[in-house]
Amino acid sequence: MRKFGFEVFDDWFAAGPEADDYWQKYEQSRGRTYDQALKGQAAQHVFGFDLKHLNESDAAVLLAPGGKSAHLELGYMVGRGKPGYVLFETPPERFDVMLNFATGVFFDANELIEVLLEHGN
Repeated sequence: MRKFGFEVFDDWFAAGPEADDYWQKYEQSRGRTYDQALKGQAAQHVFGFDLKHLNESDAAVLLAPGGKSAHLELGYMVGRGKPGYVLFETPPERFDVMLNFATGVFFDANELIEVLLEHGN
């Protein structure tokens, strides 16, 4: 997407795929419940960081299957009236009618890029 001139925010990859696991272990070692951990400074800081960038974005692309929060983030964007697309590498084994919430579902990255370019996102 960057190759086509889009500004892409994907900095949450920097923390790595085990970031939530380490956060969970840390919070549990302190005797905190899930609810308490969500209200803690670390979680609020990370959430605020992600929310800021979602709010500043013109569109969202979920690379399916996506992580556990990716669908919430996509829904947040669509709920704010911004386009939200889903890109699959291959068709999923199991269909999901709720993908009708997405602005578009794609199986070819080039087709998605064309749509984004057309809409100026």
